[in-house]
Amino acid sequence: MTLQMMGFPVVLQQQLEWGDIDALNHINNVVYFRYFENIRLKYFERIGMMEEMQKTKIGPILGATECKFLKPLTYPDRITLGATVTEIREKRLTMRYQIYSQKLEKIAAEGSAEIVFVDFVTGRSCLISDTFLAAIRNIQVSG
Repeated sequence: MTLQMMGFPVVLQQQLEWGDIDALNHINNVVYFRYFENIRLKYFERIGMMEEMQKTKIGPILGATECKFLKPLTYPDRITLGATVTEIREKRLTMRYQIYSQKLEKIAAEGSAEIVFVDFVTGRSCLISDTFLAAIRNIQVSG
């Protein structure tokens, strides 16, 4: 793990795609949110969220998200994505992201998201289950 990713228990590396370049010759700003989605799903996979969601019909939806663009990404490059949970409340949690550019050797973007837990049968927000809470706490400690 790179020094820049310390404090992020889930890390993912990926190549930038040529097709994600916009007319100004850098990665389009919308694509950064796809990068956040990639690392968020990796985090969820690591805590067994998808399997538990199939059993309980309770799972996460994106309530809000934001990105602070620090440096433009350009093709070719390899990025390292990091995700961590920074706050847990009864029915929601806050996740923080970071994108590190290997070419620039700098953090290119930082972001966050509010994740709301929903009972997909009723369509209403619900408490985060003890199973998810334990898995989140475990990954945050052990990485």
